[in-house]
Amino acid sequence: MARMASLLRTLTMNRVISLSRHRKSRTQPPYRENIFADLDFSSAYQPILSPTHQKLVGFEALVRVTRDQMPISPAELFSRASSGEQTVELDSFLLHRHLEQFSGHSMPVWLFLNINPETCIHPASSLDRLVDHCRSCGIAPDRVVLELVETASENPDALLKFIHMAKAKGFRIAIDDFGVGDSNFERLWRMDPMIVKLDRSLLVNAEQHHRARLLLESLVRMIRESGSLVLLEGIESEVQAKIALATEADLLQGFLLGRPGEVCPAIVEQRETGLKSVMNHSRESTLQESSDHDDFLRLLRFEILETCHRLARGEAFTSACEPMLRISGIKRCFLLDREGVQQGNLAFGTRHFAPQEFNPLYHSAGACWAHREYFRNAVTRPQHINASRPYVALPDAIRTVTLSTSLTSDNNRQVFCVDLHPDELFGGQLCFPQTL
Repeated sequence: MARMASLLRTLTMNRVISLSRHRKSRTQPPYRENIFADLDFSSAYQPILSPTHQKLVGFEALVRVTRDQMPISPAELFSRASSGEQTVELDSFLLHRHLEQFSGHSMPVWLFLNINPETCIHPASSLDRLVDHCRSCGIAPDRVVLELVETASENPDALLKFIHMAKAKGFRIAIDDFGVGDSNFERLWRMDPMIVKLDRSLLVNAEQHHRARLLLESLVRMIRESGSLVLLEGIESEVQAKIALATEADLLQGFLLGRPGEVCPAIVEQRETGLKSVMNHSRESTLQESSDHDDFLRLLRFEILETCHRLARGEAFTSACEPMLRISGIKRCFLLDREGVQQGNLAFGTRHFAPQEFNPLYHSAGACWAHREYFRNAVTRPQHINASRPYVALPDAIRTVTLSTSLTSDNNRQVFCVDLHPDELFGGQLCFPQTL
């Protein structure tokens, strides 16, 4: 019986690349089933590009698995490893395989390797093995970026220790999938990664909702200001590429820019050419939008000045504002005295009546707006049409920009104000200058 068991084990090990040489004998029972015996592994490398340098600067190593020539998803692979308590062994095997397949490439690029949180429980031993394997493959540790999921570890102290030791050995650190789950800025600051990879869901939401786009731009800006590079992944369309470029993210990754595959100089040249094409297309689209925006802003300036002329001629306020209120995005007009006190109620266009339900904030005659930016701008820049920064206006609790300018007749100074909802104009992408 013992001879039969030994023979079966030998046959099993000959079927595929063995994982056993990456296991520790003290943690691996001698008769544990090899749940990977029917699987074939390969490595694929997805390009990572810098839009500023317009060049390829890295590859992320990804596993490809088949069984009987049928693909197996990475999720299923790691599920099998978890059920067999072989996650650490699988992670070590994949890291070493990715390094071996990447060795021999002298291109000046980073190699991004995903690290399973369980691997970080014993940082000294796992990192020493990784350093040794990097050296045997001719890859310096500072060319390797270790990707860790900031929220995945059940032992955050061990993860932090792993990061500090990895940095000391020369490895770069990237935090993966930031922005989902219980992502925490305090943990991010403590980890101090070189790169933060934002989860693709943030980009998808930014494509669908303008408010999510504003949040994405703010998140990129905040992370960059804190001292880390930002990588936006999952770019699959020209629209998503345009959004990503507008955020000023440092690094880009996605199917539009390059699918996972082999590594060779021809692939590098092809991906860099593709990046330049995507950037040129985005630039042309932005220039066209800018022209359309300028035309709209000129229309706003003309109509505001015309309304001011009507008011100066003594025309009734509601009647004078009527043409102004026909413009898309314009919601209401109001008039303030020299002290910032509102004269009469708001003027609405025929398409923008106050709601029928009770809202005391719509009846704002006599309210004092002297503390508002748009009033102060009109007082300090009386010869201009001023644009406020976006804010949430009291009447409807919606993001609003207020345009304001001073009116002076017979030594009586007033401030004419126009509220508009910027998110309704050009997909929320219209940027207002300080003055029109």
